[in-house]
Amino acid sequence: QEPLVESGGGSVQAGGSLRLSCVASRTFYGRYCMGWFRQAPGKEREEVAIIDSDGTTRIADSVKGRFTIFKDNTKSPLYLQMNSLKPEDTAMYHCAASIGACGTSTFRYWGQGTQVTVSS
Repeated sequence: QEPLVESGGGSVQAGGSLRLSCVASRTFYGRYCMGWFRQAPGKEREEVAIIDSDGTTRIADSVKGRFTIFKDNTKSPLYLQMNSLKPEDTAMYHCAASIGACGTSTFRYWGQGTQVTVSS
């Protein structure tokens, strides 16, 4: 069973919106960190947005003001709301999770990813 499963990707035109979802096969109790990463062909993986279990978020400058990461409660999915999409947002988006506060450990759990393609 995959630890994390993403959904919600697709093909949209520039300016459009998508909402990605990430469902975990287990419930993370206590302090944890979850996030969204993306990787485009020929490029390195980059952090898009992360959220700590205490509610603190960090958004990459490249998507700030356009993307929002949120998680309603411990058992709810992780979401990434993406608005005003640009062609440069095209990538495979992965969900990840780690135990402990953000920045205290590497992301141990990963999903297979969901493809986002933005056309101009």
